[in-house]
Amino acid sequence: MKLTVVGCSGSFPSAESACSSYLVEADGFRLLLDLGNGALGELQRHCGLYDLDAIFLSHLHADHCIDMLAYFVARYYRHDGGRCEPLPVYGPEGTEHRLTTAYADTPSASSMSEVFDFHTVKPSTFDIGPFTVHTERVAHPVEAYGIRVEHGGKVLTYSGDTGVTPVLDELARDADLFLCEAAFTHGKESIPDLHLNGREAGETAARAGARRLVLTHIPPWTDPQVNLTDAREVYPGPVELATPRATYDI
Repeated sequence: MKLTVVGCSGSFPSAESACSSYLVEADGFRLLLDLGNGALGELQRHCGLYDLDAIFLSHLHADHCIDMLAYFVARYYRHDGGRCEPLPVYGPEGTEHRLTTAYADTPSASSMSEVFDFHTVKPSTFDIGPFTVHTERVAHPVEAYGIRVEHGGKVLTYSGDTGVTPVLDELARDADLFLCEAAFTHGKESIPDLHLNGREAGETAARAGARRLVLTHIPPWTDPQVNLTDAREVYPGPVELATPRATYDI
């Protein structure tokens, strides 16, 4: 598998990065994990606008899904060969309604489904192209999912947005790369079932036996170096900060 960080800022785009979006590729198949604010423009540095094969939306907060509206425009009003065929989109219950409502004036209530083939995510194991994926609901105020992506004996785990939960430990069990949110700062924010801080991300990776930790979803008002230091204090493996355009071979 190849992982490309399209965007990694939390809550809103920073001057350096779009919000959450990660491209996973194997065997010529392109799976996009989330499509937050500003990510559609950055995505075009890494693949053609119409070259995605599937999208997984971890949850329906804007910093993880709102550029689906811009992508709808690109697919629905395509000017070089007619409207696009429906693209598989995996998301929580109500994803189509959420996006249609956010767009406000789609041509009709069913227009989204003309270019997106919506699938409702529940805790389960299923295939997306060449990937076997396992999804579990994580600890967040809205319905949100972490995902374990397996291919060729390798494992990528993406936390989505979550507080501390044993579910995430299992999703990241022995993962080759654990892409984990770290939005909060240890000793500063303490809100259960919302986000992790750097230390909690490191502790989760250590409990899970993950082989590599990449911290992501750090908002512009959080000092990433503090979170990196906190994670390194409790996790013995390699840990780094996600950066836009970074790539990883898994």
